[in-house]
Amino acid sequence: MNFAAIIKELESKFSHSALQFAQTNGELTITVAEDHLLDVCKHLKDDEDFLFKQLVDVCGVDYSTYGEADVIHDKNGKYESPFTKKYAAVYHLLSLQHNMRVRVRAFANDDNEPQLPSVVGLWAGANWFEREAYDLYGIKFYAHPDLRRILTDYGFEEYPMRKDFPVHGRTEVVYDEAHDKVVSRTCNYKFRRVVPRVIRR
Repeated sequence: MNFAAIIKELESKFSHSALQFAQTNGELTITVAEDHLLDVCKHLKDDEDFLFKQLVDVCGVDYSTYGEADVIHDKNGKYESPFTKKYAAVYHLLSLQHNMRVRVRAFANDDNEPQLPSVVGLWAGANWFEREAYDLYGIKFYAHPDLRRILTDYGFEEYPMRKDFPVHGRTEVVYDEAHDKVVSRTCNYKFRRVVPRVIRR
């Protein structure tokens, strides 16, 4: 089994509009339409030719400024993202039987309230991974058995790994002498440069 065989098999099973393939640095990324995600994952896991029984990781990704750094190389100075959707979940799969790894990526259709189907029914280990992606990126995995925050504090309302979330956060915790207790308040400091300025000669 090699990448070419995987691509050929998936193209024969699913419509061409549901799948896109990219090979870079000896790795295969399969981009799947949201409504085909579960079917493709189930096929990769259960088919005897694949047997991707291990889910190594699920990562949330914010593609909102992906490729923007390349604008400096563009003589026209125009930037267009290669992706039309903003949020995606990336699934890293391992087949021990065939000693192979693949990456499956699915974009959420709605940028304001990103949602994707949960794969916990296929790989139980996805439970906490999907909770992390929800907690940090706000991607809601429907049919997840217990989708709640896992890393941020109780009552946290935003998603800190989104690119529009400020590096310094929006609130700070301080000791209030007047009330003799620790309180949470809106940050009152100005914007700080977090990347050191580089002076080119």
